[in-house]
Amino acid sequence: MKLKYFAWVRERIGKTEEIVEPPPEVRTVGELIGWLASRDDGYAHAFEKPTVIRAAIDHAHVKQDAAIVGAREIAFFPPMTGG
Repeated sequence: MKLKYFAWVRERIGKTEEIVEPPPEVRTVGELIGWLASRDDGYAHAFEKPTVIRAAIDHAHVKQDAAIVGAREIAFFPPMTGG
């Protein structure tokens, strides 16, 4: 699946997108965030406060308990503020 990163999540990881194949036990957005955070220090820093991270699966905003099975693209971004 393709992962896309935005704003400071992208800056901390150091890439805008990547293709990953998480292990079978990673079934939700929250579990995916946990798995990503364990990959290295950049991911750990980007996902150090997982509850503030927002996600979208195939362009639809989802909660962290959303299933990732069959997802083509998952985007991660911090909360946005209006102006």
